[in-house]
Amino acid sequence: MAYSLQIVVDAFKPHDLADWWAETMGWSVEPSDEAFIRSMVAQGFAAEDQTLRHNGVLVWKDGAAITAGRDAGSGQPRILFQSGDREKAGKNRVHWDVRLGGEDKSAVRARLEARGARFLWEASQGPHAWFTMADPEGNEFCIS
Repeated sequence: MAYSLQIVVDAFKPHDLADWWAETMGWSVEPSDEAFIRSMVAQGFAAEDQTLRHNGVLVWKDGAAITAGRDAGSGQPRILFQSGDREKAGKNRVHWDVRLGGEDKSAVRARLEARGARFLWEASQGPHAWFTMADPEGNEFCIS
């Protein structure tokens, strides 16, 4: 049996970081089901302070997810950004590589930096080369 994969990232601003990564990857932020959220609050299963408006839409305050496909249940990889209240303390033990499919790394680097990413270092091994970057909240990732 094959499993699907969800990566979870703690974030100070999960909705903003989900938006940033969705744009970076060309993925989609999972749509909010405002009617469901309202019904959960109305029935007492959730409180108003567990919600917020993001880009004019009612969302769960503590998380936002992005997917490569349109349907979260389709088995596509999913990245969930959830509220976290601790500063990043060191190098990530896990990071992801954004594989550019031949697009110029320097051009992508410049676009990412213009949107708030930071360049950390360049490395290579044999014929493979990559840039290690940090997203707006400091999480490392590579572009290659």
